[in-house]
Amino acid sequence: MRTITMSLCASVLMGLAAPTQAAGDPKAGQVKTSMCAGCHGIPGWRTAYPSVYSVPKLGGQHADYIVAALKAYKSGERSHPSMVGIAGSLSEQDMQDIAAYYASSYNGPAD
Repeated sequence: MRTITMSLCASVLMGLAAPTQAAGDPKAGQVKTSMCAGCHGIPGWRTAYPSVYSVPKLGGQHADYIVAALKAYKSGERSHPSMVGIAGSLSEQDMQDIAAYYASSYNGPAD
């Protein structure tokens, strides 16, 4: 009985430790990132509008964070003009797909 209990506990813990997959489709997301790559795909890129700041690299970022940020731009909770316009054109599925792609596309340390 003890062996069964330990095996069951180990199985549950392994299931909890497994990485979670974003709700979106990374392959579909890759197709939808052309508007993102102009800023987020250039290492060390800094914007000049509306103010100068370093643009965050998205590869390897948590999918849930990306979706939350896009929703905040779409709702107006976040206010960067370019991102408000881009996020405003995205559906929920677009956001999930883009987030899944970036979460699965880590290629080195963030800038």
